[in-house]
Order: sequence, then C-alpha cells, then structure tokens
Amino acid sequence: MSINWFPGHMHKARKEIAKVMDEVDVIIEVLDARLPQSSENPLVDTLRKGKPTLKLLNKSDLADDEKTEAWLEYFNSLPDTRAMALNHTQKKLINRIAEICKQMVPGRSDAGRPVRAMIMGIPNVGKSTLINALLGRKIAKVGNEPAVTKSQQRFTARNGLALSDTPGILWPKIEDPDSGYRLAASGAIKDTAIEHEDVALFATGFMSQDYPQRLAERFNLKEMPDHAQGVLDEIGRRRGCLRPGGIVDRNKAATLLLNEIRSGKLGKISFETVAEWQHKRHLAELERLAAEAAAAEEAAESKR
Repeated sequence: MSINWFPGHMHKARKEIAKVMDEVDVIIEVLDARLPQSSENPLVDTLRKGKPTLKLLNKSDLADDEKTEAWLEYFNSLPDTRAMALNHTQKKLINRIAEICKQMVPGRSDAGRPVRAMIMGIPNVGKSTLINALLGRKIAKVGNEPAVTKSQQRFTARNGLALSDTPGILWPKIEDPDSGYRLAASGAIKDTAIEHEDVALFATGFMSQDYPQRLAERFNLKEMPDHAQGVLDEIGRRRGCLRPGGIVDRNKAATLLLNEIRSGKLGKISFETVAEWQHKRHLAELERLAAEAAAAEEAAESKR
C-alpha cells in the first residue's frame, strides 16, 4: 500500500523546521518501538544537517522486547546517534534524556548554556506526551489520534534543555508497501485515510505468521484458517460482528482487531526486524546498481 498524505500544515512545518535548524543543537526523534524503521521519517536526515540525534523508541511497553533490543543495538551503531527505549510511564528514563542530550553536545552544556533540542517524529508516536513529561507539567496538546500538533512550539525546561516541538510530519509518499500497512495498523495514519479491511487483513496475515499463538488465544481460535480473510471472518464470528443472516461484518471485525492490536491487548508485538530492513536495503542497492549498469550500456550502445 503506497500512501500519499501530506497535509498543508505538514508542508508548512517542513519549511519552518529547515529555517530554524541552525538554532538547534540536538535532534530528538521519537519512533514507534513496534515499527522503528517504518516510523523513521527519511526527511529527518535531510533536515537535520548533521546534528547529533537521539532516537527514542517510544511505546516500548507495546513492543516485542527481543526485537527492540536488536533495534537499539543497530541505531547505537550509527554515527552521531544514541538510542533508548521507553514509554511515558518510565519517569527515570525520561529524566535521563536531558543528560544524554548534554553529553551529545558537551561544548554547549560546558559553557552553561541550555541545550537546544528539537523533537521530531511522525504523527501519533507520543511527542507531546514526552514534552509534558520532560517539563513536568501539561503544556503540549496531547491526543490519541494523528496530527494533533499543528504548529511549531517552544518550551524551556529546568533541566538545561530548551525544547522545540514540531507537528508530526509525514513524508510526501510512503514507498514501501509494508511500511504503509504497518503505519496504518499502528494508528499513525488517520483512519479516515485508509480502508480498515485492507489494513486489518495485512495485520491478520502478519499476526498469523509471527504471533499465531497470541491470535488463537485472544480470539479462541481452535484452528487457524490458512488465509488472512478466513482468520478475520472467524474473528468476526467469535466476537459477534455479524450482519442479518449471520454474514460477517468485516469492517466491524477489522475495527475490533485493529483496536486490540493498538491497545496492546494482543500482547507485545513488533511489526519489523533489523534483518528484514537490511535485506530490503541490500535488494534496493542491487536494483540501483543494475539500473546504473543498464543505463551505461544503453548510453554506450547509442554512441556506436
């Protein structure tokens, strides 16, 4: 599923971010721990101008612990990058963020000046909740749906951190089809912009393959159908998502399943692994090299 969703306020935010980036010392990029790569905005690398980046794998209480550890190891191996996993209830970890930011730009903090940090991330990953926790008071608007923050906001914390919040910007086009589905399943994309049933079928297929026991136990499935549509229909029957005549209301079943995934009722799950993305990058590089070789051969042929 290739998603095109770039509302006007997001385009404006991108321009504002580029304009003030010279006044920023550290980028705090908030990711969804369940899908760290899919929720990593490629625009951040373009906009940050080499600034050190702290990647926060938020909502770690909903993510698979083993897979999260692998993602932390990967991100921490990148240059000018630190990573940590947390959720909004872990006050001790949240309190460490300011100190880590200071460590990443020692010249600034040693001079006794506040470290200027910009918080970035796609919609609905918990940026505003994090700001409120860092400030110790409710300042930033919080919501349980994407695109609550519409404009850039600036706050000063007592811990030597000056914070800038930004709207949850998506990039113009999400090319990777799996990423599109994962973002939709996690709730990063507004439900009005997607087909519930398509996303639920993706989520059902994923759960059937990676976490079949969770699915069977949650919905009391004695036998797992061999295709996603069959599983979704069975969930609908088990939960009473029926139309007159006993026909499964798939939209209702889809909504129910997605709500249970997003709320953690199906347990701690992660939609993607480091190895999977490394494989995708390898294939993309091979395709790029093949395209370059074909173009060079075509150019040489045209000269003959």
